[in-house]
Amino acid sequence: MSRLTVQTLESAPEASQPYLAKAKAKNGFIPNLLGVLANAPTAIETYVTVSEINGRTSLTLAERETVQITAATNHGCAFCVAGHTAVCYKVGKLEPELVNALRDQTPLPDAKLEAVAEFTRAVIRSRGAVTPNELQAFQDAGYGEQQVLEVILGVSLATLCNFANTLAGTDLNPELSAYRWERKA
Repeated sequence: MSRLTVQTLESAPEASQPYLAKAKAKNGFIPNLLGVLANAPTAIETYVTVSEINGRTSLTLAERETVQITAATNHGCAFCVAGHTAVCYKVGKLEPELVNALRDQTPLPDAKLEAVAEFTRAVIRSRGAVTPNELQAFQDAGYGEQQVLEVILGVSLATLCNFANTLAGTDLNPELSAYRWERKA
């Protein structure tokens, strides 16, 4: 049971309602994360706006989802792991071997994506104060300064969602239950 109200189209503050309506039209349902964020119109606006911006980065969908799932698993956000797993399969058509490795926090079968995951973990662990070697390893994998900052953008988006879900104890929507994730002990 969520510790914060999961707003609906009918109960949400008026300023949040257009964001929920758009989500319902896009997904066929309103993800509970958005229902929680709708309690604060500026929070849901930030999430939607930054999500759209994140989608325009130079990172591929697979790279963006690597950032999102890596952050979510590191932050322990089961809701976001499930949601981004759904994106990986339904939108990205990513291979199960890759998605499972992301969810399990094990080495990825793609060296470039592994570099994204390692750099994402370094950014989170160090709160941005990555070592020169960590930065160089990311750049040696073929990424430049633009992608360095785009990973940080993705981590900032993930942090909003991960922390909101963790604080709220957001219940997983039935539509996402096939993608349920639990942190391994």
